[in-house]
Amino acid sequence: MRLVTHGDSAPASVNRYLLPHEHQVIMVRRHPAVLLRPVAEVLGGLILAGLLSRFFGDGGGGQALVIVWWAWLLLLIRFVWKVAEWSVDYFVVTSKRMLLTTGLITRKVAMMPLGKVTDMSFQRSLLGRLLGYGEFVLESAGQDQALSTVQYIPYPETLYLEVCQMLFPGGDDSDD
Repeated sequence: MRLVTHGDSAPASVNRYLLPHEHQVIMVRRHPAVLLRPVAEVLGGLILAGLLSRFFGDGGGGQALVIVWWAWLLLLIRFVWKVAEWSVDYFVVTSKRMLLTTGLITRKVAMMPLGKVTDMSFQRSLLGRLLGYGEFVLESAGQDQALSTVQYIPYPETLYLEVCQMLFPGGDDSDD
């Protein structure tokens, strides 16, 4: 199974970081659960703004009403920003390395060569198990690496097995 984007080509925002001699094997966006908090903030702010509108609307507090709705508009803009960031964040595993690209304006690319990975595990919280995401924890010999954890990975069991197969390719070892 190959977990790549449609057409086996990375978006331009990721493709520019691939080396000519490597090919992508896995590429996924982070799980949409990363947006749960911003969604809760916008909905909670909307409910609060509605309740305050009702309260200030009866008392003639027009100035306070404007401030309340501007505050909610700022929450909405922050939510749109988080969705835009999520849409350009990718976890990529190539034939040579793992990459995590993040950021909309300030682009950050964290990388770890596959050969340096000495241990890899994944964790799933209760919410992660319910919604279908997990977190990869990568370890390497030596100093700290730029890529040590990857949060909100969709279908982590499948990706974990796929990456482990790349890290530790099995030969024809037959134990009799």
